[in-house]
Amino acid sequence: MCTARGAHAGESATVVFTLDFPNSDPAHYSITVNSDGHARYECVAKVAPEAEEQPYTSEFDFSPASRARVFDLAAQAHYFSGKVDSGKQKLAFTGAKRLVYRDGQHTNTAEYNYSELPAVQQLTALFQNVAATLEYGRRIVYYHQYQKLALDDELKRMEAQARGSELSEVQAVQPILQEILEDTSVINVVRARAKRLIDMGKAANSTQR
Repeated sequence: MCTARGAHAGESATVVFTLDFPNSDPAHYSITVNSDGHARYECVAKVAPEAEEQPYTSEFDFSPASRARVFDLAAQAHYFSGKVDSGKQKLAFTGAKRLVYRDGQHTNTAEYNYSELPAVQQLTALFQNVAATLEYGRRIVYYHQYQKLALDDELKRMEAQARGSELSEVQAVQPILQEILEDTSVINVVRARAKRLIDMGKAANSTQR
């Protein structure tokens, strides 16, 4: 394994977070963030409890502050080149996690269940909160098309989690929230929730600057 020193000026770099947690939904997902902020979320999940698992992909842009935080935390964690997993055997299994750092000269990979490194803990929490946001987006797209009556409960839960700082990068799902806001066939309370979530995403980004 190579030891990365970070991307040189103008050089592209990438951080990838992957979680595999059997019998959960999604059972697998990954988030890839480029140094320019462009990101890709991929998962294998069910659109409904009775449905079969299907692949899902969403591309979006991290806010500038979150993008900078990802790469700053990666640097603090020595680009995942050293020991990351705590090595403790009696800890509860919370999913097989993987962090990858890549630039033009290096590729470092670390696999862990739990890490005692503060930078890795913060990265894990950030990526899991981003994944939670994208999962709401995935379900909302489906409900908006096939089960509009389910949107109220889903957006109510999403709004509560956003207010509780359990979601990150809410602007990543703004396109579907905007569609719901502009859809006059959706009840007003749902459209109002979509509007509040859009505003919360914008406010979070402006606060970070």
